[in-house]
Amino acid sequence: MKRSKSLLTAGSVLTLTSLLALTACSSGDDEVAAASLDVETAESGSALDLSDVCPATIVMQQDWEPEAEHSGMYSLVGADYTVDADKKRVSGSLVAQGVDTGVEIEVRPGGAAISYQSVSSQMYVDTDIMLGAVTTDAGLASSMDQPVTAVVAQLNMSPQVIMWDPESYPGATTIAEIAEQGASIVVSGGGSNLGSMLSGNGTVPADQIDASYNGDPSRFVGDPTIAQQGFATAEPYVYENEISAWGKPITYQLVSEVGYTVYPEPLTVRTGELEELAPCLTKLVPILQQAQIDYLDAPDFTNDLIVELVETYNTGWVYSKGVADFSHDEMLDLGVIQTDTSGIFGGMDEDRIQGVIDLFGPILEESGTELQEDIVPSDLFTNEFLDTSITFG
Repeated sequence: MKRSKSLLTAGSVLTLTSLLALTACSSGDDEVAAASLDVETAESGSALDLSDVCPATIVMQQDWEPEAEHSGMYSLVGADYTVDADKKRVSGSLVAQGVDTGVEIEVRPGGAAISYQSVSSQMYVDTDIMLGAVTTDAGLASSMDQPVTAVVAQLNMSPQVIMWDPESYPGATTIAEIAEQGASIVVSGGGSNLGSMLSGNGTVPADQIDASYNGDPSRFVGDPTIAQQGFATAEPYVYENEISAWGKPITYQLVSEVGYTVYPEPLTVRTGELEELAPCLTKLVPILQQAQIDYLDAPDFTNDLIVELVETYNTGWVYSKGVADFSHDEMLDLGVIQTDTSGIFGGMDEDRIQGVIDLFGPILEESGTELQEDIVPSDLFTNEFLDTSITFG
């Protein structure tokens, strides 16, 4: 489904409001620029005024191509945004709760845009990046040489699944059940720990793990006896509605139900800069908490932006408005976005982090990854910047 509301120019895409904002900014009149956004400017020194404590541009790095699961970042991009199609990034005024915060935001995708490097490694290569989305086991893996500390978990539960054809495995409701029937479980290799976890905890025999998944649906369509990894927030819609060679439902189980209890893509900073960034984080983290809730209430602008970015970046990643809207609903219905067991929306639970260390530490070390010595949960996260008065549900 093609959607275009942009003007192409010199390798970039600018919305009409972008052109108005750029004209306003060239005049040096901040009030005119704010008017082009149709939002108020935050009162100086208020909780939503970031200009006195944060960098002039807050750069955020995602771990994959634009999708609705990343809405907590993209929903902060103001209507004056510009898109750099060559460098694969979107930037604009950082707008929170309908207010211009006085700083810019730049959101960068992962995947092809960073040559499939980990976000942690990209954050240490490019120190312009302030916040990066690093899943807990990936943060553990980088703890020795590229340590990062998570400051807010906008998503609480991983939407990753193992999916299968219900006609090939009638009545099966769990990964263990299809594994007992001999299904090959196709997962990605490389830096993925999912296959090792599933075999290590006895859910799937090791000889039934196939670490060759590359995202191409043709293998599943051609051989529906296999099971493969995917996302509850995308694949059920895509396979039934957008893959004509399949065109029917799939069945799945969330991997969070069988031990994958990581925090998916919490926003992190380089650990050594935590103290330096504290004044900014004290104001910014509550904004990030509320932004995720506000997206759930009004997703359309953000979902439209995400679809536009996918089309403009043109990396081979395909993502429709239908998938984005489905993802929004599933994140809510499945509890992907929910208040954490720590009792704080956007917070992280120390016991849960310890469980990730206990589970994935040996897996990573066995693969040759060197971890920070005597690592403890507080090395990987902090709840100190969260606003406990922000509630959800």
